[in-house]
Amino acid sequence: STMWLWALLVLVLLSPAGCPRTEPLAGASTEPLFRGADRYDFAVVLPAGTSECFWQFAHQSGSFFFSYEVQRATGVASSRHVLATASGPSGSRLGSSQHVRGQINFPTTETGFYQLCLDNQHNRFGFMQVYLNFGVYYDGLDAEQQEHEDRKQLNDTLDAIEVSMRKLHGRIFHMWRFYNFARMRKGADWFLLEANQRYVNCWSLAQSGAILLSAALQLFFLKRLFTVPPTSRPRC
Repeated sequence: STMWLWALLVLVLLSPAGCPRTEPLAGASTEPLFRGADRYDFAVVLPAGTSECFWQFAHQSGSFFFSYEVQRATGVASSRHVLATASGPSGSRLGSSQHVRGQINFPTTETGFYQLCLDNQHNRFGFMQVYLNFGVYYDGLDAEQQEHEDRKQLNDTLDAIEVSMRKLHGRIFHMWRFYNFARMRKGADWFLLEANQRYVNCWSLAQSGAILLSAALQLFFLKRLFTVPPTSRPRC
């Protein structure tokens, strides 16, 4: 029985692992390429003096968009500038931005994972919250396929409706992009208003305390001016 257990263990160790691959398949494989979500929007917190990178898979002949907004920053200097960079699958730099908010747009000329990085190098004494909105969209077909679709559009009403729906879907997608950019601005303005309110409240409290303290000190010294010290010699 022990020999059978050892043989079973050897077979398990030598058998290939059954984990699914999450990277694009290479070679002439008939399996489809791995493809995640086409767009993302979320907020990320960058600690002081650190950087954070993300990867987005995109096919060739697509359009990549990347926009960001620094919503709040803490620390002594409270610099709200962040360095954002975008690189291709081969490692080439495709765009960069170093502002409070910015956009990086470029066509995807090769299939693979595109790298997006945020660097909080200007703020070394506090964290920074950045809202991100990035992804890839595909306008549709190449020239040959577009010509074929045009012929079908002239001959079939259903194909015309399908093309119109595809165009409408693209317009809705771009409206979603502008909506997310407006939401980023709204979040940044909200955090700025909260910070200004805390700043005004703290300074108002400090100034009120200083006024009360100065009034108490003035009253104390004014009373001392009219205080008559007792004399040891009796009066006549």
